[in-house]
Amino acid sequence: MLDNSENIQSFLDQKVLSFNHSSFIATDPIQVPKLFDTQENIEIAGFLAATLAWGQRPTIIRNAMKLVVLMNNNPIEFLLFTPEDEWDVFLNFKHRTFNGDDCIYFIKSLKNIYQNHGGLEQVFTKGYQTENSIFSSLDNFRKVFFELDHLHRTEKHVSDVKKGAAAKRLNMFLRWMIRSDEAGVDFGLWKKIPSSALMLPLDVHTGNVARKLGLLTRTQNDWRAVEEITAKLREFDPEDPIKYDFALFGLGVFKGF
Repeated sequence: MLDNSENIQSFLDQKVLSFNHSSFIATDPIQVPKLFDTQENIEIAGFLAATLAWGQRPTIIRNAMKLVVLMNNNPIEFLLFTPEDEWDVFLNFKHRTFNGDDCIYFIKSLKNIYQNHGGLEQVFTKGYQTENSIFSSLDNFRKVFFELDHLHRTEKHVSDVKKGAAAKRLNMFLRWMIRSDEAGVDFGLWKKIPSSALMLPLDVHTGNVARKLGLLTRTQNDWRAVEEITAKLREFDPEDPIKYDFALFGLGVFKGF
């Protein structure tokens, strides 16, 4: 155990440099949106890849790539111009508990968001601006996402922060879209939500490492834990606290810390 906050910050700063590097992309689901160069396709591919980001990483990446292929390698064009009666190609899609019915609703909702709400950036930004918080951003997104008729089972695939969910996958997606740095891993596409507002994509790996370092006391990986660990990381870097996601996650996954 490192014995004080200054030593912990120095240690984590070194690990950020080790893991926040272009080589990180080859092992991470972020490689899926990296296939594209237009904002809409990056957003859609990124959101779908983040949605599937639980389980074994090779399986996550393979299934996210499969979704992109099913969308003819052009997600925004598929959403806007492929008739819904041709969407049955998704019925056999499966990733853990995410099935074909869930998949088709996700595509239908994304189509609604781009046709009627100005796109994903606009929905997340509008929510953020109501309270200048990621909490309000995630809450607004979920409301918009499920405004169409849907199966109740599909709701479990979009975290509900009002019920205390850590929202790891959504926070990871926001890190991808908002945060930018010289390493070129995250995209930095969205400019109206500051990197300083981002919340840690808390999962079992980042949570365990944070507790071992004495940065997190809460035992549950829920929204209160996200607030606690993110507040601590803001003490280290108020402008870019979530850069430490690379360090905490890398230590947990790659180093077995």
